[in-house]
Order: sequence, then structure tokens, then C-alpha cells
Amino acid sequence: MKAMILAAGLGKRMRPLTDNLPKPLLPVAGATLIEYQIERLAAAGITEVVINVSYLAGKIRAHLGDGSRYGVVISYSEESIPLETAGAIHRALALLGTEPFLLVNSDVWCEFALRDLCQLSLKSEQLGHLLMVPNPEFKVRGDFQIDAQGFLLLCVGTTVGVTFAGISVIRPELIATYPKKREVFALKEVFDWALAQRALTAELYSGEWRDIGTPERLQELQLSVGTGQT
Repeated sequence: MKAMILAAGLGKRMRPLTDNLPKPLLPVAGATLIEYQIERLAAAGITEVVINVSYLAGKIRAHLGDGSRYGVVISYSEESIPLETAGAIHRALALLGTEPFLLVNSDVWCEFALRDLCQLSLKSEQLGHLLMVPNPEFKVRGDFQIDAQGFLLLCVGTTVGVTFAGISVIRPELIATYPKKREVFALKEVFDWALAQRALTAELYSGEWRDIGTPERLQELQLSVGTGQT
């Protein structure tokens, strides 16, 4: 199985830390956010990684190289402007191949065993399987819920719902067959379309997970990693 790491964002909420440094290269415990992802992917047995790059792309390329020092082969998908999450995958389809692949956001910190997802066998009608987490403190209501059969649904009514963890296994067809694909578009709208067809499943993970979206959250992570509390 291949993996794709989403790493092309502008990191606006992280400014001024990202004025001259792309968000994936922000440091944590002697490494960077994206190196943490690559090392976890390698530990799960993945050897081929696609990374989309745009903002300060040269710095990411220079830092990671061809991936050999991490035990993987890195291919880069260049974007002249950030294409958002689904647009990035659409651009990278030729690099990803025809089999299901693991998709990971570069700005999440999660201790879920990625090897479990790598060993997941999607049914023919499944376009993807998503990892969900309980809503973090900064998000009162989630976008999704999971039914008794494990299918992903939109969060409706008074349901609190759950939050997408930024980690999933998806088929390339999820993007390739989406009828409204264009150069720049987000995965949320693709998920909404696919779940209406009951083509997405999900599972809830209640372990360590963090969205590293602000300087404050990055500092919290750095402190917890430094004290061994993750």
C-alpha cells in the first residue's frame, strides 16, 4: 500500500511561525511534524509515500530528499497554488496508482496503529474507510456520525457527532468518479457525496490524537512530548 501526506497548505493559523517555514517542517521533539508522519508510515510497512507540496515547497524537498534516510521512497506532487485536500489527491492520482492508499494529514499527531489500516481490506463497494475521534475541545459539534453497521453518516439533529481524524484509507475512485471534481476542491464535499451512497465506513479512535492547528496547540504538543505525556 502507498501513502499520501497532505502538506501543501499555507499554514495561515500558524503565523508567524510559518512566515518563512512550511507548517510540515515545524519542530517537535527533535524532528518535524512531517518526519513524524513518515516514520510512522515506515514503521507500518509502507515504503512508497506521495507528498503534495506548494507553499515553500523547496524547503520540504530539501529537508526530506528522496526519503531514503527514512526507509521510504518519496514522490512529490507539485501544486502552483494549494489545491485543497481533494484537489491535491486529484492532481496526484497518477503517482498513487490504482489500489487503495493511506491518506494522512501532516498536521495531526495520533498514536493509532497505522498498520491496522494498512491491513484493512476494503469491500468492492467501499470507496474509503475513515478514522474518527471524539470532538476536541475546540469543536463542540462534529461533522459526522457512525451508524450501527459502521457506515459514515452526516451529523444531524441534536447528535454531538464525531470529528474526522485526518487519517483514512481511500480508493482512487473516490476522487476519480466524483462528478463535481475540479482543480481546487475539498474532501469534505466528496465525503458528503460518497456517504450518501453508503460507500464510506468509519471507526472511532479514543486514544491520543491532536490537531496541530495553532501555535498554542503546537506548544502544548512540544511540552507533552518533552515530558513523555502523549
